[in-house]
Amino acid sequence: MYSQTYYLVRSKVDGQYLVAHLRQDEASAAKSNSGYLLLFQEHFDALSYLNTHGKDIADRFAVESIPGSQLEALIKRWNFGGVGIVQDPLLPKIEFLARGS
Repeated sequence: MYSQTYYLVRSKVDGQYLVAHLRQDEASAAKSNSGYLLLFQEHFDALSYLNTHGKDIADRFAVESIPGSQLEALIKRWNFGGVGIVQDPLLPKIEFLARGS
């Protein structure tokens, strides 16, 4: 995971990353983290995801790359609960990995 490059989707408007929030009750949602950072293995997968699931707002986002070695620091800085590695951007099929304590 450290030697791979990942692609992230980030808002051009406010700089927030595209994240997934797992369903949970409201009490635990208030205590929860900022969600799961969505990671794409290819640049074109991130673009496909945007064009498929957000075609009306796709122009408000940019795709940026990050080396796997910097991923842990980013997750800690933004307080993400983990990552969601997008396996298939069209369905979407996502593998969620929680951050260790």
